[in-house]
Amino acid sequence: MGRLEELRINAYLSEVARGYSNNSFIAESLFPVINSDLEKVDIFEFNKEAFQVYDTERAIRANSNVISPKGFKKHTTTLTEHDLAYPIDYREEEEARKIKLQVHATNVVTQGLLLKLETQCASLAQDPTKYPATNKIALSGTSQFTHKDSDPVGVIDDAKDAISRQIGQDPNTLVMGQEVWESLKRNESLKGLIANSTNKIVTLDLLKEFFEVENIVVGKAIYSNASDQFERVWGNNIILAYVPKLNARTEYDPAFAYTIRKKDALQIDEYEKEGNKVRYIRATDIYTPFLVGAEAGYLISNVNGTKGGNGGN
Repeated sequence: MGRLEELRINAYLSEVARGYSNNSFIAESLFPVINSDLEKVDIFEFNKEAFQVYDTERAIRANSNVISPKGFKKHTTTLTEHDLAYPIDYREEEEARKIKLQVHATNVVTQGLLLKLETQCASLAQDPTKYPATNKIALSGTSQFTHKDSDPVGVIDDAKDAISRQIGQDPNTLVMGQEVWESLKRNESLKGLIANSTNKIVTLDLLKEFFEVENIVVGKAIYSNASDQFERVWGNNIILAYVPKLNARTEYDPAFAYTIRKKDALQIDEYEKEGNKVRYIRATDIYTPFLVGAEAGYLISNVNGTKGGNGGN
Protein backbone atom coordinates (compact mmCIF):
# COMPACT_ATOMS: atom_id res chain seq x y z
CA MET A 1 0.00 0.00 0.00
CA GLY A 2 1.37 3.42 -0.99
CA ARG A 3 1.84 6.29 1.42
CA LEU A 4 -1.18 8.21 0.12
CA GLU A 5 -3.40 5.16 0.67
CA GLU A 6 -2.14 4.86 4.23
CA LEU A 7 -3.58 8.22 5.23
CA ARG A 8 -6.48 7.88 7.61
CA ILE A 9 -9.11 8.96 5.10
CA ASN A 10 -12.41 9.62 6.81
CA ALA A 11 -15.06 8.59 4.27
CA TYR A 12 -17.96 10.23 6.12
CA LEU A 13 -16.19 13.57 6.54
CA SER A 14 -14.98 13.41 2.92
CA GLU A 15 -18.62 13.19 1.82
CA VAL A 16 -19.43 16.15 4.09
CA ALA A 17 -16.69 18.12 2.34
CA ARG A 18 -17.85 17.18 -1.17
CA GLY A 19 -21.40 18.14 -0.29
CA TYR A 20 -20.42 21.46 1.25
CA SER A 21 -21.73 24.51 -0.56
CA ASN A 22 -21.62 28.23 0.02
CA ASN A 23 -23.98 30.29 -2.11
CA SER A 24 -21.56 33.22 -2.09
CA PHE A 25 -19.01 31.20 -4.10
CA ILE A 26 -19.66 31.53 -7.83
CA ALA A 27 -16.27 30.73 -9.42
CA GLU A 28 -17.63 27.60 -11.11
CA SER A 29 -19.97 29.81 -13.15
CA LEU A 30 -16.90 31.02 -15.07
CA PHE A 31 -14.46 28.20 -14.30
CA PRO A 32 -16.49 24.97 -14.53
CA VAL A 33 -14.73 21.95 -13.05
CA ILE A 34 -13.29 19.24 -15.29
CA ASN A 35 -12.00 16.12 -13.58
CA SER A 36 -8.69 14.63 -14.63
CA ASP A 37 -7.17 11.24 -13.83
CA LEU A 38 -3.68 12.72 -14.03
CA GLU A 39 -2.00 15.74 -12.45
CA LYS A 40 -0.31 16.74 -15.71
CA VAL A 41 -2.98 17.96 -18.11
CA ASP A 42 -3.05 19.01 -21.77
CA ILE A 43 -5.55 21.76 -22.67
CA PHE A 44 -6.33 22.50 -26.30
CA GLU A 45 -7.09 26.02 -27.46
CA PHE A 46 -10.03 26.61 -29.79
CA ASN A 47 -9.31 27.37 -33.44
CA LYS A 48 -11.57 28.75 -36.17
CA GLU A 49 -11.54 25.94 -38.75
CA ALA A 50 -15.29 25.37 -38.42
CA PHE A 51 -16.02 29.01 -39.31
CA GLN A 52 -13.91 29.23 -42.45
CA VAL A 53 -15.72 29.44 -45.80
CA TYR A 54 -14.29 26.70 -48.03
CA ASP A 55 -14.46 26.11 -51.76
CA THR A 56 -16.79 23.09 -51.81
CA GLU A 57 -17.81 22.92 -55.49
CA ARG A 58 -16.50 19.90 -57.38
CA ALA A 59 -16.59 19.20 -61.11
CA ILE A 60 -17.17 15.74 -62.59
CA ARG A 61 -14.12 13.48 -62.10
CA ALA A 62 -12.28 16.28 -60.30
CA ASN A 63 -10.46 15.74 -57.03
CA SER A 64 -12.31 16.33 -53.78
CA ASN A 65 -11.84 19.56 -51.89
CA VAL A 66 -9.59 18.86 -48.92
CA ILE A 67 -9.17 20.98 -45.84
CA SER A 68 -5.64 21.82 -44.77
CA PRO A 69 -5.87 21.29 -41.00
CA LYS A 70 -4.50 24.13 -38.90
CA GLY A 71 -3.88 22.03 -35.84
CA PHE A 72 -4.52 23.03 -32.25
CA LYS A 73 -2.50 25.07 -29.82
CA LYS A 74 -1.86 22.96 -26.76
CA HIS A 75 -1.21 24.18 -23.23
CA THR A 76 0.24 21.84 -20.63
CA THR A 77 -0.31 22.53 -16.95
CA THR A 78 0.44 20.65 -13.75
CA LEU A 79 -2.20 20.61 -11.03
CA THR A 80 -1.35 22.03 -7.62
CA GLU A 81 -2.08 20.43 -4.27
CA HIS A 82 -3.89 22.52 -1.64
CA ASP A 83 -4.44 21.48 1.96
CA LEU A 84 -5.65 22.98 5.23
CA ALA A 85 -5.85 21.41 8.70
CA TYR A 86 -7.92 22.21 11.81
CA PRO A 87 -6.60 21.19 15.27
CA ILE A 88 -8.81 19.53 17.88
CA ASP A 89 -7.39 18.96 21.36
CA TYR A 90 -8.45 15.73 23.09
CA ARG A 91 -10.00 17.80 25.89
CA GLU A 92 -12.14 19.66 23.37
CA GLU A 93 -13.35 16.35 21.98
CA GLU A 94 -14.35 15.22 25.45
CA GLU A 95 -16.29 18.43 26.12
CA ALA A 96 -18.10 18.46 22.78
CA ARG A 97 -20.07 15.89 20.89
CA LYS A 98 -17.30 14.38 18.85
CA ILE A 99 -18.94 14.14 15.46
CA LYS A 100 -20.29 17.71 15.61
CA LEU A 101 -16.84 19.07 16.36
CA GLN A 102 -15.33 17.06 13.52
CA VAL A 103 -18.04 18.21 11.12
CA HIS A 104 -17.41 21.81 12.18
CA ALA A 105 -13.69 21.34 11.52
CA THR A 106 -14.47 19.78 8.14
CA ASN A 107 -16.66 22.71 7.14
CA VAL A 108 -14.00 25.24 8.20
CA VAL A 109 -11.16 23.65 6.23
CA THR A 110 -13.43 23.00 3.24
CA GLN A 111 -14.55 26.64 3.25
CA GLY A 112 -10.90 27.66 3.41
CA LEU A 113 -10.04 25.66 0.29
CA LEU A 114 -13.09 26.92 -1.60
CA LEU A 115 -12.38 30.54 -0.67
CA LYS A 116 -8.84 30.12 -1.96
CA LEU A 117 -10.19 28.78 -5.26
CA GLU A 118 -12.71 31.64 -5.46
CA THR A 119 -9.97 34.25 -5.01
CA GLN A 120 -7.72 32.55 -7.57
CA CYS A 121 -10.47 32.49 -10.21
CA ALA A 122 -11.55 36.06 -9.43
CA SER A 123 -7.96 37.28 -9.69
CA LEU A 124 -7.56 35.72 -13.14
CA ALA A 125 -10.94 36.87 -14.45
CA GLN A 126 -10.53 40.47 -13.21
CA ASP A 127 -6.95 40.97 -14.46
CA PRO A 128 -6.99 43.30 -17.51
CA THR A 129 -3.58 42.03 -18.63
CA LYS A 130 -5.12 38.62 -19.37
CA TYR A 131 -7.40 40.03 -22.10
CA PRO A 132 -6.66 41.19 -25.65
CA ALA A 133 -7.18 44.90 -26.29
CA THR A 134 -10.43 44.21 -28.15
CA ASN A 135 -11.95 42.40 -25.17
CA LYS A 136 -11.80 44.90 -22.33
CA ILE A 137 -12.89 48.40 -21.40
CA ALA A 138 -12.52 50.64 -18.35
CA LEU A 139 -15.55 52.87 -17.91
CA SER A 140 -15.30 56.51 -16.88
CA GLY A 141 -17.50 59.56 -16.43
CA THR A 142 -20.97 59.29 -17.97
CA SER A 143 -20.38 55.71 -19.13
CA GLN A 144 -20.15 54.46 -15.54
CA PHE A 145 -23.35 52.74 -14.45
CA THR A 146 -23.82 55.00 -11.44
CA HIS A 147 -24.26 57.96 -13.80
CA LYS A 148 -27.82 58.92 -14.79
CA ASP A 149 -26.84 59.12 -18.47
CA SER A 150 -25.10 55.73 -18.63
CA ASP A 151 -26.17 53.06 -21.12
CA PRO A 152 -25.55 49.58 -19.63
CA VAL A 153 -27.35 47.77 -22.46
CA GLY A 154 -25.13 49.49 -25.03
CA VAL A 155 -21.96 48.61 -23.11
CA ILE A 156 -23.03 44.96 -22.78
CA ASP A 157 -24.02 44.79 -26.47
CA ASP A 158 -20.56 46.03 -27.47
CA ALA A 159 -18.95 43.41 -25.23
CA LYS A 160 -21.12 40.63 -26.68
CA ASP A 161 -20.24 41.71 -30.20
CA ALA A 162 -16.50 41.65 -29.40
CA ILE A 163 -16.76 38.07 -28.10
CA SER A 164 -18.86 36.75 -30.98
CA ARG A 165 -16.45 38.26 -33.51
CA GLN A 166 -13.62 36.32 -31.84
CA ILE A 167 -15.22 32.89 -31.29
CA GLY A 168 -18.43 32.79 -33.34
CA GLN A 169 -20.55 32.37 -30.20
CA ASP A 170 -22.49 34.83 -28.08
CA PRO A 171 -21.50 34.91 -24.39
CA ASN A 172 -23.89 32.97 -22.17
CA THR A 173 -22.60 34.02 -18.74
CA LEU A 174 -22.22 37.34 -16.94
CA VAL A 175 -20.52 37.66 -13.56
CA MET A 176 -20.47 40.88 -11.55
CA GLY A 177 -19.52 42.06 -8.10
CA GLN A 178 -22.12 42.93 -5.49
CA GLU A 179 -21.50 46.69 -5.75
CA VAL A 180 -22.10 46.54 -9.51
CA TRP A 181 -25.39 44.73 -8.96
CA GLU A 182 -26.47 47.38 -6.45
CA SER A 183 -25.96 50.13 -9.04
CA LEU A 184 -27.67 48.20 -11.86
CA LYS A 185 -30.79 47.68 -9.74
CA ARG A 186 -31.19 51.46 -9.59
CA ASN A 187 -29.81 52.46 -12.97
CA GLU A 188 -32.06 55.08 -14.61
CA SER A 189 -31.63 53.70 -18.13
CA LEU A 190 -32.59 50.17 -17.07
CA LYS A 191 -35.54 51.32 -14.95
CA GLY A 192 -36.81 53.16 -18.01
CA LEU A 193 -37.12 49.80 -19.80
CA ILE A 194 -39.60 48.50 -17.21
CA ALA A 195 -43.08 49.03 -18.59
CA ASN A 196 -46.02 49.92 -16.34
CA SER A 197 -44.11 49.34 -13.12
CA THR A 198 -44.57 51.37 -9.97
CA ASN A 199 -41.69 49.65 -8.19
CA LYS A 200 -39.06 50.28 -10.86
CA ILE A 201 -36.47 47.94 -9.32
CA VAL A 202 -34.45 45.86 -11.76
CA THR A 203 -34.33 42.14 -10.94
CA LEU A 204 -31.86 39.53 -12.16
CA ASP A 205 -34.57 37.99 -14.35
CA LEU A 206 -35.21 41.38 -15.96
CA LEU A 207 -31.50 41.89 -16.40
CA LYS A 208 -31.26 38.62 -18.35
CA GLU A 209 -33.96 39.95 -20.69
CA PHE A 210 -32.37 43.39 -21.08
CA PHE A 211 -28.86 42.03 -21.69
CA GLU A 212 -29.98 38.84 -23.49
CA VAL A 213 -27.56 36.72 -21.48
CA GLU A 214 -28.65 33.30 -20.23
CA ASN A 215 -26.78 33.16 -16.91
CA ILE A 216 -26.18 36.17 -14.67
CA VAL A 217 -24.59 35.65 -11.26
CA VAL A 218 -23.49 38.02 -8.50
CA GLY A 219 -20.23 37.37 -6.66
CA LYS A 220 -20.85 38.06 -2.97
CA ALA A 221 -17.85 36.34 -1.37
CA ILE A 222 -15.68 38.33 1.00
CA TYR A 223 -12.29 37.74 2.57
CA SER A 224 -10.20 39.28 5.34
CA ASN A 225 -7.13 41.09 4.01
CA ALA A 226 -3.70 41.52 5.61
CA SER A 227 -5.04 44.47 7.61
CA ASP A 228 -7.87 42.31 8.98
CA GLN A 229 -10.40 44.27 6.94
CA PHE A 230 -13.13 42.64 4.88
CA GLU A 231 -12.89 43.02 1.10
CA ARG A 232 -15.06 41.70 -1.70
CA VAL A 233 -13.55 38.96 -3.85
CA TRP A 234 -15.44 40.20 -6.93
CA GLY A 235 -14.90 43.93 -7.29
CA ASN A 236 -16.15 46.83 -9.39
CA ASN A 237 -16.18 44.73 -12.56
CA ILE A 238 -18.31 42.74 -14.99
CA ILE A 239 -17.05 39.67 -16.81
CA LEU A 240 -18.90 38.36 -19.85
CA ALA A 241 -17.90 34.94 -21.13
CA TYR A 242 -18.86 31.96 -23.19
CA VAL A 243 -18.93 28.95 -20.86
CA PRO A 244 -19.66 25.62 -22.59
CA LYS A 245 -22.09 23.18 -20.99
CA LEU A 246 -19.97 20.37 -19.59
CA ASN A 247 -22.41 17.61 -20.53
CA ALA A 248 -22.18 18.57 -24.20
CA ARG A 249 -18.65 19.96 -24.57
CA THR A 250 -15.68 18.64 -26.46
CA GLU A 251 -12.11 19.62 -25.71
CA TYR A 252 -12.10 21.63 -28.94
CA ASP A 253 -15.05 23.89 -28.08
CA PRO A 254 -14.35 27.57 -27.38
CA ALA A 255 -14.21 28.26 -23.67
CA PHE A 256 -13.18 31.09 -21.38
CA ALA A 257 -11.77 29.07 -18.50
CA TYR A 258 -11.85 25.81 -16.55
CA THR A 259 -10.84 24.55 -13.15
CA ILE A 260 -8.99 21.28 -13.75
CA ARG A 261 -9.34 19.05 -10.68
CA LYS A 262 -7.82 15.65 -10.07
CA LYS A 263 -10.62 13.11 -9.87
CA ASP A 264 -11.70 12.35 -6.27
CA ALA A 265 -8.85 14.52 -4.94
CA LEU A 266 -11.00 16.28 -2.34
CA GLN A 267 -10.46 14.18 0.77
CA ILE A 268 -10.63 14.60 4.53
CA ASP A 269 -8.07 12.74 6.61
CA GLU A 270 -6.94 12.81 10.23
CA TYR A 271 -3.51 12.82 11.80
CA GLU A 272 -2.09 13.40 15.30
CA LYS A 273 0.79 15.41 16.78
CA GLU A 274 1.84 16.83 20.15
CA GLY A 275 2.08 13.43 21.82
CA ASN A 276 -1.25 12.33 20.30
CA LYS A 277 -3.13 14.95 22.34
CA VAL A 278 -4.06 17.05 19.30
CA ARG A 279 -5.92 15.56 16.36
CA TYR A 280 -5.96 17.40 13.01
CA ILE A 281 -8.81 17.30 10.53
CA ARG A 282 -7.23 18.00 7.16
CA ALA A 283 -8.78 18.81 3.79
CA THR A 284 -6.77 18.12 0.64
CA ASP A 285 -7.62 19.04 -2.94
CA ILE A 286 -5.61 19.06 -6.17
CA TYR A 287 -6.61 21.54 -8.86
CA THR A 288 -5.57 24.46 -11.05
CA PRO A 289 -7.83 27.21 -12.46
CA PHE A 290 -6.83 27.89 -16.06
CA LEU A 291 -7.76 30.74 -18.41
CA VAL A 292 -8.15 28.83 -21.66
CA GLY A 293 -9.19 31.57 -24.07
CA ALA A 294 -9.47 35.21 -23.02
CA GLU A 295 -11.01 35.99 -26.42
CA ALA A 296 -14.08 34.08 -25.17
CA GLY A 297 -14.44 36.67 -22.40
CA TYR A 298 -14.75 40.43 -21.97
CA LEU A 299 -13.79 42.51 -18.93
CA ILE A 300 -15.68 45.69 -18.07
CA SER A 301 -13.81 47.39 -15.23
CA ASN A 302 -14.36 50.53 -13.16
CA VAL A 303 -18.10 50.03 -13.65
CA ASN A 304 -19.23 52.35 -10.85
CA GLY A 305 -18.03 55.85 -10.15
CA THR A 306 -17.09 57.01 -6.67
CA LYS A 307 -19.84 58.58 -4.64
CA GLY A 308 -19.83 62.28 -5.21
CA GLY A 309 -17.51 61.91 -8.18
CA ASN A 310 -18.17 62.17 -11.89
CA GLY A 311 -19.76 58.74 -12.02
CA GLY A 312 -22.27 59.38 -9.28
CA ASN A 313 -24.21 62.27 -10.79
